[in-house]
Amino acid sequence: MGMRVSGRLHALFETRQVTERFQKREFVLALEDNPQYPQYVLFELSGKRLDALDGFAVGDAVEVEFNLRGREWTGRNGEVKYFNSLDVWSIEPVGGKPRPRDEPPPRDPQAPFADDDVPF
Repeated sequence: MGMRVSGRLHALFETRQVTERFQKREFVLALEDNPQYPQYVLFELSGKRLDALDGFAVGDAVEVEFNLRGREWTGRNGEVKYFNSLDVWSIEPVGGKPRPRDEPPPRDPQAPFADDDVPF
């Protein structure tokens, strides 16, 4: 089941080694359909898509294409639990391309000079 959603990157996490053969990287997207009550949703990347977040930063507006996944797990005591995950297929900037990670955000020409800026 493929779905798309837009929002702002709220948090980015490092890649985690889950098992010997499985890694994942998670991030939080702030969904601001109702700005008074934003929703913070956890998404995950895995496999060949782990580097899809490279070039993005917290605060960037993005559109995410993902699949809704669910699974059942039975514990040793017989208790059954259910887990959901939002498995990301693609992440794209809204309104332009992402800036490289090492590049600072563009400076507002109307902003006052910083202490180390020379005004001429």
